[in-house]
Amino acid sequence: MTTVYDVPADSLISEVAKELSENTKITPPEWSVFVKTGVHKERRPDDAEWWYVRCASLLRRVYIDGPVGINSLRSYYGGKKDRGTSPEKFKRGSGSIVRGVLHQLEDAGLVEKIDEGRRVTPEGRSFLDKASHKIKKDIPEASKY
Repeated sequence: MTTVYDVPADSLISEVAKELSENTKITPPEWSVFVKTGVHKERRPDDAEWWYVRCASLLRRVYIDGPVGINSLRSYYGGKKDRGTSPEKFKRGSGSIVRGVLHQLEDAGLVEKIDEGRRVTPEGRSFLDKASHKIKKDIPEASKY
């Protein structure tokens, strides 16, 4: 059985984002057009479909690290803030985006909340494994890593 660990992350995330965009429970909020993804960023994302990409990325991250909390995910999506002449400093990513995505993934039945944090449901695991299998089937044997 093919799992998330058997395929490249970028291929999996783009495939899952495409499938999540067809899900009616996953919709970008109104403010997603204007928001930065963290205080360490200077501008908002260029990609208009960035919300679905973040949903796919978070679903993969919860699959790999779960059960995981919001602060751990904020740290994963953080980065170094440019402070001019002062040294750069690590800043965590946006908690509102992480919470919003996790709530939508819970409504879609792909993630569930437990005492230790959030983890992928059996439906979510099956969804990601099917997407992984589809990608592995499409990758030619010579280009596998």
